[in-house]
Amino acid sequence: MSVTDKLALRMHTEAEGGSFSKGNVSHTARQEDADHTNNADDSDDERAPRTLRDAPAKSDRTPSAKKPKQRDNKKRSKSSNKDEDSKKKKREPDAIEKEILAKSEKYQRGLKPTMGDEKPAAIKVRSKKAQPKIEHEKRRREIAIIDAARSEMLLTEQAGYLEAEGEMERTYKVTQDQLADSLDINSRAKIFDLKLEEFGPYVMDYTTNGRHLLLGGRKGHLATIDWRSGRLGAEFHVRETIRDVCWLHNENLFAVAQKKYAYIYDHSGAEVHCLQKHVEPTALGFLPFHFLLASTGMTGRLMYQDVTEGRIIGEHKPGYGPNHVLKVNPYNAVVHMGHGNGIVTMWSPRQSQPLAKMLCHKGPVQAMAIDRSGTYMATSGLDGSLKIWDIRNFKALHEYSTMRPAQSLDISQRGLLAAGWGANVTVWKDALVTKVDAPYMKRLLPSTTVSDVRFVPYDDVLGYGHSSGLSSIVIPGAGEPNFDAYVANPFETTKQRQEAEVKQLLDKLAPETIQLDPTFIGRLDPRSRDQRQLELLEEKRDQYAKDKAGGKYLDNEVKNKMKGRNSSAKRFARKRLNNIMDLKKLNEIESAKKKQQESEAKRRKIPESEKGALGRFYDEKRSTA
Repeated sequence: MSVTDKLALRMHTEAEGGSFSKGNVSHTARQEDADHTNNADDSDDERAPRTLRDAPAKSDRTPSAKKPKQRDNKKRSKSSNKDEDSKKKKREPDAIEKEILAKSEKYQRGLKPTMGDEKPAAIKVRSKKAQPKIEHEKRRREIAIIDAARSEMLLTEQAGYLEAEGEMERTYKVTQDQLADSLDINSRAKIFDLKLEEFGPYVMDYTTNGRHLLLGGRKGHLATIDWRSGRLGAEFHVRETIRDVCWLHNENLFAVAQKKYAYIYDHSGAEVHCLQKHVEPTALGFLPFHFLLASTGMTGRLMYQDVTEGRIIGEHKPGYGPNHVLKVNPYNAVVHMGHGNGIVTMWSPRQSQPLAKMLCHKGPVQAMAIDRSGTYMATSGLDGSLKIWDIRNFKALHEYSTMRPAQSLDISQRGLLAAGWGANVTVWKDALVTKVDAPYMKRLLPSTTVSDVRFVPYDDVLGYGHSSGLSSIVIPGAGEPNFDAYVANPFETTKQRQEAEVKQLLDKLAPETIQLDPTFIGRLDPRSRDQRQLELLEEKRDQYAKDKAGGKYLDNEVKNKMKGRNSSAKRFARKRLNNIMDLKKLNEIESAKKKQQESEAKRRKIPESEKGALGRFYDEKRSTA
């Protein structure tokens, strides 16, 4: 038999419900050979017709014997499958699947994916029509989580730290010159010092992709630099005091806190806007997902301004005097402000009162930093202490001390903490999670005063501004080795930057979404409408009982007159009682009416002779009275 005949035979056997075993194939082949020999012995008239004209009529056809249904084979196959399923053990995830499940924890949003033979928990709803849709959406989200975890296996770059070889060796004793001998040419070029002694001290800021650098000197010097390639973007002098600088959504626009107002410039150095509502600003912060520019200054106010529309979104008055410390939480976009009395307040643009208050130091707050997960906050005070806080429960975890109060703090993407105090820059490793005894790295720059420290995103570089200019050093393990091009691309082109800007504007979030817990959006209240109304009524009754027990409704009660009834409080209470109509009040009104009627009846009637010519006017007056 040819291959085509065998394939047709297998398809015929499958249609009849038979198996694909060797015995069945050979048996069917022998049956076809026997039929062929029998047909050869028959006459030509009994052979099968070759055309429709030769075919017999429908009534002349003889009913052929029905083929027996092969139910036994089906029953045997079903029973065998059941036995195999019962014997088969439940498959557990292998080592690779376990690793993928462990990596998928950071992508979960209240949904836990499953692998192997484990089945996810079913979501029960009343509507049978909505049940399959919900299950499909849940499974689609699980697949997305697993795919995101699997994509990490393609990230070959790994973060490495500087490690000491012996027990007596310390990593903070390694200088940048010694470290440069072990680096490649590109990494060695990232260690440099810019001498700008005329217009210092300098403040600085990096873009979200870590490619562009913004410099601002206290005496009015501004410059933008593509520091990786060493290309200067714009450089000019504003002839005014500069207190802080800040990039906006990309390298095309940046904001500057000058002596009187805040200004916005473009990449060429041209002035775009003068924000006159931001009076005497000292600190700036930008919310990239909401396109809001936040500032505080000598007036003590916190201002929110939408840079896309130009509207003032919020204005708050904390009431703690001038401020110069402001940081934006990258996790929930809440603005943290440090005040002169040691308190740190957290603000949202749509709420007039702070979301939370923390007493962090005994003296003024000097600097602040927040990690990108929004879990830890580092603060430094004028008392010389540096504290680590857990924002989730508002508690202090660790405390460090510096010889002088730290003027600037920053936390890298990998959790390294940098502090600039005096002429020193100190970096701690794992300082957020545990209490460390010694720093990770440090550097001393004599005859200078450090004013600002910033880690470069997606790179092992720390830049810091000081009174003599700008310096850049290499800190192994500081930056994230693998970047997401959809979030921040250090190698993006002009076309990619334009597309990313349009997408950011389309995905712009409303100011009302800024809360301490950003996951509150999209939550459903499982309570029914009647249950919510009943609970609200119970809360109002409890509140009324508490207020009544505290004496809030005493002025509504009818009380006997006592001494001191002419006080202002008593007079106010009596005015309120005049509007209350109860049984006692009605009785008093009825008794007053009766007395008035009796007094009118007792009046002496004037005879007609005494009335005179104007007597009818007396009658009308008495009747109307």
